[in-house]
This record gives sequence, structure tokens and C-alpha cells, in this order.
Amino acid sequence: MTVFAVAVAWAQPAPPPPKLEPLPDVPPPPGVSGEEELQPQVTITQRQGEKVEEARVNGRLVWVRVTPRHGRPYFLIPDPGGNTYIRRDSNDTGLKVPLWVLFSF
Repeated sequence: MTVFAVAVAWAQPAPPPPKLEPLPDVPPPPGVSGEEELQPQVTITQRQGEKVEEARVNGRLVWVRVTPRHGRPYFLIPDPGGNTYIRRDSNDTGLKVPLWVLFSF
């Protein structure tokens, strides 16, 4: 008789799911109102054949790209303290992911 009771329990239809309501929109975190603040504001100035581009996010200087009249362009990136600038030839972070060939056919 226990086999019959189990079969009857499986044969009964499941109760209908509860009525679901959509969730309200999630507000942005405090201090961030939208994507406009995250986009860098680039200011371009030219003087004596030299082009200087400054990028700022929320008023904080992120990088400066200097394109001299003769020579290669370079970047000036403020150090974490913000007192001096580090010169780089590219805006590359320097992170190199190692790549190895594991299998070859």
C-alpha cells in the first residue's frame, strides 16, 4: 500500500505559483548619478606646434598626452600622491599575460 500512496502523491497537480510583481528599478549608488561622470573630459591645447591633451574624470587629472612638433608623443601620468608625473611612451599598463603553447597538432 505504500507504493500506491507514493504514486497518488506524484499524480496530483502542483499548486499554481504565487502572483509575481515586477521589482522596482534599483537606484544608482550614492555619489554616482550616471555615466556622464565616468567619461573623461578631454581638453586639447596647441601652442608653438605642440599639442597637449588633458583627460580629467570628476575634475581629477588622469593623464596628459603631449605630442611635440618633432618627436614621438608621450604620456604624463600623475603618481598616486599627485605631486609628480611619471612619463610613459604609451598608455599601456605594462601587464603582460604569459602565453604558452600547451598542445600543437
